[in-house]
Amino acid sequence: MDENFWFIPIGLGFLWLGLQIFWVSGLPRQLKSGETATAEKGSQKAFMLFWFDQYAWIGISLSVIGIIFVILGAL
Repeated sequence: MDENFWFIPIGLGFLWLGLQIFWVSGLPRQLKSGETATAEKGSQKAFMLFWFDQYAWIGISLSVIGIIFVILGAL
């Protein structure tokens, strides 16, 4: 068995989880065009906006890592 074989299922796992997170959170505000939601500093809404942005970046990162792993496994 090829030594890079395990990169493919691991990469698919990263990709699956990343896409699920991305599905829930959508794009982070930094990547959206036009006006984005804002809130008063220190408010509960500001806290939630911050965490939705973080959650979106985690989903994007996991998806990109998954794609890289799948490509490495296929080479």
